[in-house]
Amino acid sequence: MSRILFVAPHPDDEILGCGGTIWKHARSGDQVHVLIATRGDKKIYSDERVKNVRQEALKAHQLLGVAETRFLDFPAPNLDTVSLAELASAIKGVITELKIDTIYLPHHGDIHHDHTAVFNAGLVASRPANGVSVHAIYAYETLSETEWAIPSGSEAFIPTRFVNIGDALEHKLDAMKCFKSQLREFPNPRSLETIESLAKYRGSTMGFHMAEAFMVIRILEE
Repeated sequence: MSRILFVAPHPDDEILGCGGTIWKHARSGDQVHVLIATRGDKKIYSDERVKNVRQEALKAHQLLGVAETRFLDFPAPNLDTVSLAELASAIKGVITELKIDTIYLPHHGDIHHDHTAVFNAGLVASRPANGVSVHAIYAYETLSETEWAIPSGSEAFIPTRFVNIGDALEHKLDAMKCFKSQLREFPNPRSLETIESLAKYRGSTMGFHMAEAFMVIRILEE
């Protein structure tokens, strides 16, 4: 059994990028955890709004078989006001406590700086030193964040791992439907139609009907 941690800057990022993979990990018997890094800046988001979206996340995760969801209280969309050391320390604390061996992070080149901050902090927290248990790190793409980033080689999302989610797409879509506050109508990228279209595109490049794509950041083998 593997111990998997999906780290999301905001609730629903993990569903958009990894919903099918989350379901497959849970179905295979892995222990799946989700860590949401932010709660929404109190100057922008009311407590009621934060509570609502967190309830949506918990409902979505329950559908996918997530063992535990944890929420940090860093301010969104203002992670640029938080030190890398502080954010990395919080993520590392979860990794150490849960003995995580595989971690999924948002793509470092996403247009939203919160995504970049979480990627950098997650990478620091997962450094193969001082007994850290992580041996595999993957980056996922997030609709409305990854595709709108700077179109340059250093920022591009270049997938090197594909997960067949032909049997999982329905579960991913059902989980996303829980996020009534985040869903939009097509052609907005945060629509059910776009999620399915991306899955078809990623799948077709590998001979699958549906797939989720990831960048392999690091794999350690003994």
